[in-house]
Amino acid sequence: MTDTLKSAMARLPVLEPGHVWLAGAGPGDPGLLTLHALAGLAEADIIVHDALVDPRVLALAHPGASFEFAGKRGGKPSLSQANITDRLIALARARQRVLRLKGGDPCVFGRGGEEALALAAAGIPFRIIPGVTSGLAALTIASIPATMRGVNQALILVTGHCGEGEDAIDWGALARAGQPIVLYMGLRNLDPIAAALMEAGLDPHEPVAVIASATQPDQRILISELHRVAAETRELAFAAPAIIAIGAIVGVRAKLLALAFRIPEMVG
Repeated sequence: MTDTLKSAMARLPVLEPGHVWLAGAGPGDPGLLTLHALAGLAEADIIVHDALVDPRVLALAHPGASFEFAGKRGGKPSLSQANITDRLIALARARQRVLRLKGGDPCVFGRGGEEALALAAAGIPFRIIPGVTSGLAALTIASIPATMRGVNQALILVTGHCGEGEDAIDWGALARAGQPIVLYMGLRNLDPIAAALMEAGLDPHEPVAVIASATQPDQRILISELHRVAAETRELAFAAPAIIAIGAIVGVRAKLLALAFRIPEMVG
């Protein structure tokens, strides 16, 4: 570690006993951790982590730290959100230094807001540590600019978990917005989502990118079109975690790769 980095680390906040940090671990590659998240890993007594936190990130914890798994994976048994927040509160009251580590950013489809509210209501001191959200990281690693002058003026981040009633997503409204859509957790519901977007008027040939395991050694990228992307992800056995981008920004990738000399991505 250089003297400059040591100096920077020395000025970082300290995780105190009885405190909880809600931290983002980024999309996977440990190089995309923030220094604050790294400090939490170095100081925590116990790390309560999600399923999408890369093992290489967990390996950065100090040797005396213990780990508790609190992941949620679609279709598999998992702890309820109430169980998780109750556990965070109990650990803090036991004077543990707690790092609640989530993939991506804790407050982008990570329930960080819910956990922060529960901690606040219980009188537990907490800090929220931002992380590189997987949706934006996946686009960048795939050479797809999230925003680009002359292409789009906004970006829609949306969960692929199709809710019901008041929680139902108005796919028609998103299609009519005319801006690129980035789906988190949308692989399982890609068929009905694509159908709803096309029914609302989105071009069946709209370009789509599926980036699975972004920034990790097993990263995969599929470039397709809206009318056939769901079938292709099944044929190619794409699996979660995956980010799905729909819109004109996807088309920039081919232009960029055709014209540019690029250093290979460090995803190993």
